[in-house]
Amino acid sequence: MAPPTGKRVKGVQIFRPFVYGTTAQPFDEKTNPKPPGIPDDHTHSWTVFVKGIDDVDITYWLRRVQFKLHESIPNHVRMIEGEKGKPFQIHETGWGEFEIAIKLYYVPESAEKPQTLYHHLRLHPYGRTEAEKEAMRLNGNQVISWAYEEQIFNEPYEPFYEILTSGAIPPSIPASALKAASSPSASSGFSFQGKSQKEIRDRERELGFAPRTEGGVLERSAMIPLTNRPGQPFSRETEQLEIKKLKEAAVKVEEMMRKLKEEVQKKEKLLKELKEENAKG
Repeated sequence: MAPPTGKRVKGVQIFRPFVYGTTAQPFDEKTNPKPPGIPDDHTHSWTVFVKGIDDVDITYWLRRVQFKLHESIPNHVRMIEGEKGKPFQIHETGWGEFEIAIKLYYVPESAEKPQTLYHHLRLHPYGRTEAEKEAMRLNGNQVISWAYEEQIFNEPYEPFYEILTSGAIPPSIPASALKAASSPSASSGFSFQGKSQKEIRDRERELGFAPRTEGGVLERSAMIPLTNRPGQPFSRETEQLEIKKLKEAAVKVEEMMRKLKEEVQKKEKLLKELKEENAKG
């Protein structure tokens, strides 16, 4: 951890969404053939990762990630350095499930201590019902066990605050081209900062870059996708569905509490009557 520089920005809290977890797939001659040299008892290939929501770059705040695997795996502690636009990930094969320790190391400007997450490798779908188990599967019989998380930076130091708030950018535009094309001093006089998503998409087309996916997110922002897409199960749509489930569950719990209260009142009434009858006798 680098020594603190500058002052902390008081009263400020900044968060950045990201995803971590594992994706596993059983070996199969047609869909996932076992590579040469893999032990006979290995039944699955799997990947553990940390990446940005909607696959946007997160290396501006996350410098490296350490994955601590099961001790039976050769070189079971792996350190992955950040590469812009790429997830932090490792690929392995095996036959058993175990807990993986994921340690996050932030960029030096943050002066923040590393934080550790824990994730259970899933090789087989799980759930209370077959529908829940099926929900874990993707095309190709992959088993996904992913978690949505939000990294919170409380009162960041000034240099890190500047990095975090330097301005959201369209992920389809390279940073070097963006700097030249969106600078207020550029010949066009256009700046992406403060512009609406429509204005940004229009400017992307003018610059010759492919417009970003509709409903996607901007890099260096706290945005999440508007809707679910293949390979992107976390979105505002998912959030609304979860909120709906929570509301429905709350209604069920309230109804259960009402019935339980009625049962308690009936038993209390019966107990009172029995005591009165016993006193008379």
